[in-house]
Amino acid sequence: GAGNGFQTLVLVKPDAVQRRLVGDVIGRFERRGFKLVAMKLLQADRGLLDQHYQHLQQKPFYPALLAYMTSGPLVAMVWEGYNVVRSTRAMVGDTDSAKAAAGTIRGDLSMHVSRNVVHASDSVETALKEIGFWFQRDELVAWECGDSQYTYGP
Repeated sequence: GAGNGFQTLVLVKPDAVQRRLVGDVIGRFERRGFKLVAMKLLQADRGLLDQHYQHLQQKPFYPALLAYMTSGPLVAMVWEGYNVVRSTRAMVGDTDSAKAAAGTIRGDLSMHVSRNVVHASDSVETALKEIGFWFQRDELVAWECGDSQYTYGP
């Protein structure tokens, strides 16, 4: 459940929604064996993004980041699974798309650092906080995955 390091927030950013990459991103997490516990399509507003990007508000690029993140709808998701925060960061790849390895989401789908397809929480603590910004507690669905013995072993 929440708070044990088994959940992370993933945002499919507006550029990726426009480019019809939502299914591709979801598919990667499903194939990896992670469990989707929350998802919604929304138009993010300034207040929500100010919370989410609190640590970046003083940066010179912040207005451009806000413009980008409000330029269209995005998809917010919570994924659950063993070591999901660390695994997701590895799946997503380097913030700078040019440095992101092939096989990663950014390495495969992104050309430019300012259009890098997804956001993923960078630590267990951040994940907990970010999930709280984007989802109410009752929007997270607890359900049993029939494949857990195949995904994790005995």
